[in-house]
Amino acid sequence: MNEQQGFSTAGIPTVAVVIFLALLGLACEGYALLTQHALMGAVGIAIHVVTVFMTKGFFQVAPNEGQVLQLFGKYHGTVREEGLRWTNPFCTRRRVSLRVRNFESSKLKVNDSDGNPIEIAVVVVWQVVDTAEAVFCVDDYENFATIQSESALRQMAQNYPYDAHDDGKPALRSHGEVINNHLRDEIQARLDKAGVRVVEARISHLAYAQEIAQAMLQRQQASAIVAARERIVDGAVGMVAMALDRLKAQGVVELDEERKAAMVSNLLVVLCGDRATQPVVNAGTLYGG
Repeated sequence: MNEQQGFSTAGIPTVAVVIFLALLGLACEGYALLTQHALMGAVGIAIHVVTVFMTKGFFQVAPNEGQVLQLFGKYHGTVREEGLRWTNPFCTRRRVSLRVRNFESSKLKVNDSDGNPIEIAVVVVWQVVDTAEAVFCVDDYENFATIQSESALRQMAQNYPYDAHDDGKPALRSHGEVINNHLRDEIQARLDKAGVRVVEARISHLAYAQEIAQAMLQRQQASAIVAARERIVDGAVGMVAMALDRLKAQGVVELDEERKAAMVSNLLVVLCGDRATQPVVNAGTLYGG
């Protein structure tokens, strides 16, 4: 069922018509009282009944709002024109907000693609674009949007690892834009039948589950230490090579292979050590003694 425009007219001119009918009915009744004309009195009463009945057709439409009309249970269209409107008094009306709305899901506990338990939540920004589908295709479109968004979040989280691996596959923690776009598409696919458009969907909370959080923190710290050590070693090797090349180029001292190895060992200890080294001053010759 798709939305269609419902019948309505401008309210202010109709108010003038209703006032005119009310005055006409009073005039008929007054004339009937003066002339004892029963038929004219009945006409006046009938006009008043019609006037009162017509007043039931007035309703207001606020900005970014739609009024869904039903005539004897059948969908009769949606009115989106702002201001005071008038329609068939037999029509029932239901107000549907077209404003942009948002909600934050509860923190869900799911397993990522590696099987690690994680906690995740999402913020969804959405709005109704088809009032007919929102009212008649689902029982409660607001509750439907919330439940289906959480279902899509669970499905999406199971397709990605928490942390990135060497295979280059997107991860929940490091590829925010890719993950958010996938999540938005997953939610939109579920909410199309409810006449809802998903404006934006973003992860608002992401963490390892409490039972493995400490172990994963230690693993992350170990990975960071290994990465830092690799950079330190790479830099130290480059500095040692540069030092040997300059000593050789400038002819400061001639070192045999054994002394070069000793120098390389000492420099690497100094550059790669966790703590400050204590120098030992050689007061003899270059080769001791």
